[in-house]
Amino acid sequence: MTLGSPLSERARIESLVGDMRQLASIRQVELRDGAECGVRALVFSTGGGLDFWVFQDRSMDIGLLSWRGTPIAWQHPDGFAAPALRPSFADAGRGVQRTLGGFLVTCGLDNVRQPRGDLPLHGSLPVTPARLLTCHEDWSSPVPVLVAEGEIVSSHMGRASFRMRRRIEAPIAGSTLTISDWVENIGPDPAELMVLYHMNFGFPLVAPGTRIFLNGKTIPFKEPVGSAIRQSELNPECHSSSDENGRFMIEVHRDCSGPWPGITMAVSGNARALPYAQFWRDPRPRRNVLAIEPVNCDRAADGTSTAGTTLAPGEIWSSSLGFDFSNP
Repeated sequence: MTLGSPLSERARIESLVGDMRQLASIRQVELRDGAECGVRALVFSTGGGLDFWVFQDRSMDIGLLSWRGTPIAWQHPDGFAAPALRPSFADAGRGVQRTLGGFLVTCGLDNVRQPRGDLPLHGSLPVTPARLLTCHEDWSSPVPVLVAEGEIVSSHMGRASFRMRRRIEAPIAGSTLTISDWVENIGPDPAELMVLYHMNFGFPLVAPGTRIFLNGKTIPFKEPVGSAIRQSELNPECHSSSDENGRFMIEVHRDCSGPWPGITMAVSGNARALPYAQFWRDPRPRRNVLAIEPVNCDRAADGTSTAGTTLAPGEIWSSSLGFDFSNP
């Protein structure tokens, strides 16, 4: 439920606090320890139970995220290392595996999935620093909202050149957030765009009894295993995402278990922009991660991608993902 804000209601609320940031805020912080030292983050607190960190130095992606105090995002053992320490082109083009953690890692824009030619796994965009355009609490909006917007450039003089503008909005006192992206071809030639939104979910949402749905249909869930299996056996499954209205909805649900409350997370979007939904699961001990990946291109048999979206010079591709969190 979000907070409506006619002038009279705002005045009443203002009379009850010394600072409106007591109720909801975005605060800019800089991490100071280990491999994360120097990483800049925007800490969102909606006041409605949804709290998350947007990393300015990691493509305006979301790292930590919790709903009513319960952590939702899976965290990589390396934490949220500074981009310069974890280049995508390292490890024979698989360097992103050293930093593929947090609630959202945006992959592309020149490649997604397995390395292709000399392009790395999931492309050169992940953990690219952004230029911050705005960051504020908007109490004057009809529905008060927390807003941040940034710009990320991925450009090569002899190849594809893209500029991505990202806007993140979370209603104050609400349980939702929206991520809207606009990607423009800023090069002189047509360019192939590939975009994959890699979302990581972990315990306690991911545990025995977790259920996954794509447009109301069940997606099989691999229960955690007690012995290790080979990572090469952990192949993702790619599905057509569209429902009869040209949209998609993916839900992850787990009932209350022990001290952990029941949680439902739903993500929805436009299937014309993201016509595929990919699911990847690592049930091994000390991993236990579920990845959900709306993507604009299909998966080939060899693990690479089929054709992406071709943009003419100056053409813009856009998408918007809506997230909703609840306790059933």
